[in-house]
Amino acid sequence: MGTRGANSATRVTEPSDGGGGSGGWHPATVVSVHRETPTAKTFRLRLTHSSRHVAGQHYVVRLTAPNGYTALRSYSVASDPAEWPEIELTVELLRGGEVSTFLHESVVPGDELEVKGPIGRWFIWPGDVPSLLIGGGSGVVPLMSMLRVARRMRSSELVKMVVSVRHPEDLYYARELPGPETTVIYTRRAPEGNERGIGRIGREDIPPLPSGGLAYICGSEPFAEAATELILSSGIPSDSLRIERFGASG
Repeated sequence: MGTRGANSATRVTEPSDGGGGSGGWHPATVVSVHRETPTAKTFRLRLTHSSRHVAGQHYVVRLTAPNGYTALRSYSVASDPAEWPEIELTVELLRGGEVSTFLHESVVPGDELEVKGPIGRWFIWPGDVPSLLIGGGSGVVPLMSMLRVARRMRSSELVKMVVSVRHPEDLYYARELPGPETTVIYTRRAPEGNERGIGRIGREDIPPLPSGGLAYICGSEPFAEAATELILSSGIPSDSLRIERFGASG
């Protein structure tokens, strides 16, 4: 019952990324757990047998019950690869989700999880290409890894990020994400002083992409479809797109 996604979700990356991954299942120790939003937590894990990830890749987490029953979910990495052998996975709590519920309610620092990865060869940012990052809700997770790389390398001018969330309290990495490279769009309620107001991403919100650049889109199926239409209508060629979609799974 394995699934793939940015935050306990089924992921579809275009085209097939060919899998990848670093060997089989390995233990990872939970170093810390902190809350990102009312429904999301970030888990910092220390790896023991894994290679360094590339921004945009993900890991599979496996839970095994005493009776041998297993559940698998994929989570994108939010942290900078330079933090290896530690990684951060941000997990949204989904109603009725067996894996996300266990992680949110039972996992504490010192616990051990089984992981496999890193996985993914298509939706990755090499760190030296001008890029436009478009994320909806929890779709910001793999894009945050890209932004952190750009900032560490002092090449923030290479990336422009547009993030869409419903409410201010839904914004992941709220203390770190804001900056000259990022624009946050609120669709239901905006914080005081927000000049744009509320509303979905429009063509006027899409920054230009330099020739030879890449555009990364990550979010739910409806968000990815809408963002893709906007990107294409703005004149960005389809072969510059890297799209990752996810649907609910727990």
